[in-house]
Amino acid sequence: MTDLNQFEALGLDERSLMALDKKGFEEPTPIQKEVIPILLKNEVDVIGQAMTGTGKTAAFGLPIIENLDMGVTHVQAIILTPTRELAIQVAEEIYSLRGGRRFKVLPIYGGQSISGQLRRLKSGVEIVVGTPGRILDHIGRKTLDLSKISFLVLDEADEMLNMGFIDDIETIIEATNDTKRVALFSATMPARIRQLSKKYMGETKLIRVENKQLTTDLTEQIYFEVNKRDKLEALCRIIDLENEFYGLIFCRTKVAVDELANRLIDRGYNADGLHGDISQQMRIRILDKFKEKRTMILVATDVAARGLDVQDLSHVINYSLPQDPLSYIHRIGRTGRAGKTGTAITFITPDEYRKLSYIKREAKTDIQKGTLPEVEEIIDLKRNNIITKIDAAVKEETGKLYRKMAQQLLQENYPEDVIAAIIKMTYSDELDASNYTKMRAGRKDRGIEGEGKTRVFVSLGKKDGYTPKKVVEFIKNSIKIKDRFIDDVTVMTDFSFVTLPYQDAEEIIALFKKKAKGKLPLITKANKPSGGGNSRKNFKGKKSYKGKREGKRSFKGRPARRRDK
Repeated sequence: MTDLNQFEALGLDERSLMALDKKGFEEPTPIQKEVIPILLKNEVDVIGQAMTGTGKTAAFGLPIIENLDMGVTHVQAIILTPTRELAIQVAEEIYSLRGGRRFKVLPIYGGQSISGQLRRLKSGVEIVVGTPGRILDHIGRKTLDLSKISFLVLDEADEMLNMGFIDDIETIIEATNDTKRVALFSATMPARIRQLSKKYMGETKLIRVENKQLTTDLTEQIYFEVNKRDKLEALCRIIDLENEFYGLIFCRTKVAVDELANRLIDRGYNADGLHGDISQQMRIRILDKFKEKRTMILVATDVAARGLDVQDLSHVINYSLPQDPLSYIHRIGRTGRAGKTGTAITFITPDEYRKLSYIKREAKTDIQKGTLPEVEEIIDLKRNNIITKIDAAVKEETGKLYRKMAQQLLQENYPEDVIAAIIKMTYSDELDASNYTKMRAGRKDRGIEGEGKTRVFVSLGKKDGYTPKKVVEFIKNSIKIKDRFIDDVTVMTDFSFVTLPYQDAEEIIALFKKKAKGKLPLITKANKPSGGGNSRKNFKGKKSYKGKREGKRSFKGRPARRRDK
């Protein structure tokens, strides 16, 4: 079977196949093979037990799209996600699968302008993707009507449980109609999630997908902590430290790919960019140049890099931290192939250390901390490389013309002056230390290695008279901490969330565990690995680094069912 024939066999129509082809999908993933045919038939609810990064979004997104009723503009599908980042990612993925169909997808999450959301909801939206808190807010305002939906998706249900959203989810489900189709996806199935499924789902098909571990034994894995504004400088230093860098650099978005590729080209590197907006003809041309080593650096998104098989990459660089452990394994697995060693490098900003720890733990892999090379180290290496090249050229036959020119120069100048002038003419730009910028020094008292950020649950909310300001004051009165290290405060009716440096979180949790004396503590971990984008401002990290290198239409015919109150 060809790639598209495998998708066509699942029951997808021509427009969906066209969208999949444009995105460069090679073949359906296991979860897609199982879930898509079931949801297209619209006969039973689905529980999918699978890790993030296994293709879940397309598994539920394509059936939703194909079952949209294009004659109406009310909300026909609601997708709940635990974080704003995932809401945006899911919304973008679904929209990219539209295949020429005309419908609207709206991500709704906290921290975004409520007025903009109100305006777009009023204009008519078919699919809403959102976090429970903001969805509940709109339901309370009567600006989001879920009484006519055909599809409800709970994505990463166990993560929403860990973050304390389970009661909000039940309230949201109570605002929906009884005839909708429900799809629940979760990496694990704790008792509370099983109870939720029994209460709100009808006849259900359970799909389990095994998370197969890919080998990374032949890949050296290093991470560098670096401030966001210094990422390009860090990347250039790593590239310049290699005699022959041949690598794939991953960014999270298409815009980031274009920006990074252009900045590398402006600096004189042999680079190109690849993402989903690039035509198939251009994609083939770019990949051919990269495979033939006419381009040595390829910047790409995860989707664009699907199907790329290059045997001898020296490096894979995660310029943006992957969304999940499986994505990390897929990325770095592109080095260390065919028995060859490779190096995988990951850049993390100060607030991403906890997410990196989560990836290391779930992927069962060892990622060692590295330090970036100083400018002097790179210049010294370049000098040695130049000397080696010239020495090799001396041993080759140069020809009479060049010898005659050399004799003429030596008659009028000292040999050292002649050689120095030639080196200057040829390599002055390459040996110019001003090509490198000074990387920002960070705070010395809080290195992210032992810290990072983590999310904390506080069992005080609006009903207790708490506002974000009062939560900050409460934290400061409990432990010694400055305002700038208290971040992303979210106050709900009965509880609040706040992001703290890991070490401070451990201190305040230990304090309230001691005070609880067997009762439930006032403050606990939210069990959510922190990642990039959850906070509004970053820490200042330690000074960077010296180098380490080791060379839907409406669903019909659904019988109503009773929901227990």
